Amino acid sequence: MRVIIADDHPVVLIGLRMLINLGGNCVIVGEAEGPDSLLKLLSTTPCDLLITDFSMPGNLQSDGLKMLGKVRRGYPHLPVILVTMHAHVTTLRAALAQGVMAIIAKGASARDLPMAIRSVAEGRPFISESLRAALDQARVDARTTSPALSAKELEVVRMLASGMTVSEIAGYFKRSVSTISKQKTMAMQRLGISTDVALFAYARDNGMVH
Repeated sequence: MRVIIADDHPVVLIGLRMLINLGGNCVIVGEAEGPDSLLKLLSTTPCDLLITDFSMPGNLQSDGLKMLGKVRRGYPHLPVILVTMHAHVTTLRAALAQGVMAIIAKGASARDLPMAIRSVAEGRPFISESLRAALDQARVDARTTSPALSAKELEVVRMLASGMTVSEIAGYFKRSVSTISKQKTMAMQRLGISTDVALFAYARDNGMVH
């Protein structure tokens, strides 16, 4: 497999390179130290797998979710393994919603990366045990505690996640666009969610869309 790796810490890049080379099944065809150089590299270098950090400083796409969204739109079939220090459940869910196939915690065992590469090559997802535990616990918590959303807010979230726009929802309910926008904003604030991707991930994880 042809692999591109990206991380803004040179030491981490060296570690990734060593682990990938030890596996023997991959060839590193490019390295990037930020989102800007990564997107430029992807445009010129064919690859079969991207292994990237989540948070890297850069001018174009310094936000990790925006960077992943850009990669997904430009290269919809490229498998992505995310290496991250973030264990925030909302961030993890949003990354998975962007099509990331594997997520590895930076503090995880050195065995995780070869296992993730093998899983992705076979078309199976992989998540480091510590991150998987956080996601599993969040699902348990979600089942035992109901979010303090009103019925109207829940319906707006469900319809947004099903693909409708704010304007379409306003037309459906015969309400103003500003009213629907306020209900969306209020729902996101109550849930501690700051992006549409994370909101869609929440709706999916809670059985609001299929």
